[in-house]
Amino acid sequence: MTSAAPRPSWSAHWQEKEGGAPRRRPLSRERIVEAALRIVDAEGMDALSMRRVGQELGTGAASLYAHVGSKEELVELVLDLAYSEIELEQPDEADWQEQIKRLMRRSRDVLLGHRDLARAAVVANVPTTPHAMDVAEAMLGILRAGGLDEQTAAYGVDLLGLYTTATTFEVSTRGGGNSQEYTDRVRDYFGTIPADRYPMITSMAGALTRNVGDERFDFGLDILVAGLARQVGAGGPAAA
Repeated sequence: MTSAAPRPSWSAHWQEKEGGAPRRRPLSRERIVEAALRIVDAEGMDALSMRRVGQELGTGAASLYAHVGSKEELVELVLDLAYSEIELEQPDEADWQEQIKRLMRRSRDVLLGHRDLARAAVVANVPTTPHAMDVAEAMLGILRAGGLDEQTAAYGVDLLGLYTTATTFEVSTRGGGNSQEYTDRVRDYFGTIPADRYPMITSMAGALTRNVGDERFDFGLDILVAGLARQVGAGGPAAA
């Protein structure tokens, strides 16, 4: 007596026929920008191109232009997506100085979390995209709540933004988490230069290359915010 043929299982037979091939998700600006940010996170800004994004999404670069006009626009959108990660607070008059410092630290941390994206932030200069303007709006609200006049608050936002993006970009060029290796090399180099020509640099090599957590960034931030606080009630730049 021969044994009966095995009955096909649902998963091995019917599911394949009913499910068919997976549907490709339609291309959209959101998907393009998310893919571009993944590329920056994994490979850095130099790897970002329309062609590379097309490869990531399994399509040609030409199809992306229906949603994003140029690489420059793509970089702007990627930066704006990163800015959406920054936590914002409602202005608090009693805590405005610490609030603005927290916001700058969050901005720095978000940018550092995306490899060398800070390069795009330096180039962007004036915020014109929605999430970038959300951050600027929050900064202005905090400074105005602290008693700064309009012009001082405007200059203050510009100054704090430039400081944060520039120092963040600097760290990203040093390898981010490997910045200690960079400062060690600089310190070693300072030990080789002629002390008679550079007595201050050689004698202060340790202080000049100190790299302890966020100490250097926080020092500059404290100086800037303290300077802004001294402008409260001073009448603003026009009164100078």
